[in-house]
Amino acid sequence: MNVLVNPELFPVADQRPLVRIVIVGHVDHGKSTLIGRLLYETGSLPDGKLDHLKAVSARRGMPFEWSFLLDALQTERDQGITIDTSQIRFRTASRDFVLIDAPGHVEFLRNMITGAAQADAAVLMIDATEGVREQTRRHGYLLHLLGVRQVAVVVNKMDRTGYSAARFNEIAAEIDGYLSGLGIKPAAIIPVSAREGDGVALKSASLAWYDGPPVVQALDQFSPAAALPNLPLRLPVQAVYKFDDRRIIAGRIESGEIGVGDEITVMPGNKVARIRSIENWPVPHEGKTVTVANAGRSVGITLDRELFVQRGEIIARTSAPVPASRRIRARIFWLHPKPLVPNTTVTLRLGTSEARGQVSAIVNTLDPGALQSGVSHAIPQNHIGEIDIELAKPLAVDRSTENPATGRFALEIDGRIGGGGLILDLLDQRRDQNEIRGSDSTARRALQQRAEALAPRLADLPPVDRLKLLRDSVEGRIVFTTSFGIEDQAILEMIIRNDIDIDVVTLDTGRLFPETYDLWAQTESHFGKRIRAFYPRHDALEALVEKQGINGFYASRETRLACCFVRKVEPLSRALAGATGWITGLRADQSANRADMALLTEDASYRLLKLNPIFDWSREQVAAFTASQGVPVNPLHDRNFASIGCAPCTRALRPGEPERAGRWWWEEAAKKECGLHGR
Repeated sequence: MNVLVNPELFPVADQRPLVRIVIVGHVDHGKSTLIGRLLYETGSLPDGKLDHLKAVSARRGMPFEWSFLLDALQTERDQGITIDTSQIRFRTASRDFVLIDAPGHVEFLRNMITGAAQADAAVLMIDATEGVREQTRRHGYLLHLLGVRQVAVVVNKMDRTGYSAARFNEIAAEIDGYLSGLGIKPAAIIPVSAREGDGVALKSASLAWYDGPPVVQALDQFSPAAALPNLPLRLPVQAVYKFDDRRIIAGRIESGEIGVGDEITVMPGNKVARIRSIENWPVPHEGKTVTVANAGRSVGITLDRELFVQRGEIIARTSAPVPASRRIRARIFWLHPKPLVPNTTVTLRLGTSEARGQVSAIVNTLDPGALQSGVSHAIPQNHIGEIDIELAKPLAVDRSTENPATGRFALEIDGRIGGGGLILDLLDQRRDQNEIRGSDSTARRALQQRAEALAPRLADLPPVDRLKLLRDSVEGRIVFTTSFGIEDQAILEMIIRNDIDIDVVTLDTGRLFPETYDLWAQTESHFGKRIRAFYPRHDALEALVEKQGINGFYASRETRLACCFVRKVEPLSRALAGATGWITGLRADQSANRADMALLTEDASYRLLKLNPIFDWSREQVAAFTASQGVPVNPLHDRNFASIGCAPCTRALRPGEPERAGRWWWEEAAKKECGLHGR
């Protein structure tokens, strides 16, 4: 169901940020009432709509409810529950929103999953009189499972508790503790009365004891997802037409943009050409020829050479090619009445491509109703699972975290759609690190020579010019990995303020300080940029904790390195997959271990160039730079934390200690690295 509001509120030419927010929570906790209030408070209702609904309520002899605004389906009005996923558009002063109203009943949990899978952020509703319910916890867990990290909690019906601060604080502490245990730090926990309007758009006298933002302000602080035009080019081929002496390749641009003269690669097959023309019908007048097309547009293109291109292949820029794989790991939502078991033959459909395959393994399953996970030999209907699929032929696909447009698929079984899923990993792209170190010595020597030739040109430049020169000198994707330390914040300022084409990613280990998660959200808001996160693999993390316990890393250096590998090193390998350059915030004076590193090196493990642009800066220089530019920094630095990592492994420095003494303090100083650098 789509709830339409006044179209004059959404001019087509307005390119304001768009944020998709799913509203979840236990049934009858007030989601529909809150949405109705939001539409009213932001002026997003069509003229006369409110008066009309009040009149209808009066004719029926019933008091007006704000939830009536969403009761477009008669079945909802009759049953008094939300049974569908509704999408509602409204806007505030700074951005546009799509609110996805997800059902609260356990029977409709599948619909809630569908809604949350589309969302950039979430609002979790709690009834102040009932508190945190089991369904509240289920929804919180599913947000975690689906990777929704921006969450605001709304404690509704405060009027029924006499606007009790004590009751609010009790609920806030409970839900904050639960979500934090899942790695979700709520952006805000807000007391409201949606019925009365307290705390929705403005603060009120009834909630004078609350010093946080109202709901509208909290929504304004959410960051939108990366816009499809800003992602790498992905153009699935729909058809190839022979027209006079031209072969015209037709399809819809799913992400990125394409331009005449661009060098592109067609995958799978690794076929390279340049775009000769972008075709238009009817033929445009002279001087009106289109030379660039963006995401969302259906186009026809011609190439500068003859290639065999067919439906289902994907066109990408050569500098950011789409990978091809025959073995994938996926998270699926299984809808077929017949349970999915290993060795089942399926057809995977992704965009215009398809391939037959076989389920080679079921890694784990989750019952979304009971929130029980584990290893199983089958995935029943309406359950979630992680599976491995062996395809009969390679398909061009992306991991869903890297490009959702080409990372989502449907599975067909016995001639009908059996489920849908997200691609988590491409298994045949994994390589053993020892094999990488020992092989391809010629390529490694060439990389060393590039580093040796480029390093002298970088040495006398300021850091921002070092970043620019690397970008100008190296083709392909360059990645900056930030952990939100003060060095990384300084580099991020240089990259974003100078519009340098470098991907920014972070590794969320699941055990970061609350202050780090707060800074993450603050940084995205400050720079207006979404920072993509890579997380530990669910199965590997479960196996690690089962083997060594939740804090088993204290036992020995070996157990600590095992934890670092699962939570940091392996996610980093995915973050750097296909990259040609890597930017880090390493400095020479951080520790003796790093003094013998260099400004620019070749990294044999990942086969790329690694630049440490502020390698020769002191900590005082970094602090002075961030202060002068007004860059947000982690408040833990003011409490004598220098190098900030996972909370259980980091402490404040004592007087006279070197910068990294607070990391893994129980180990010998000479061994204090996690394996990300210098492996």
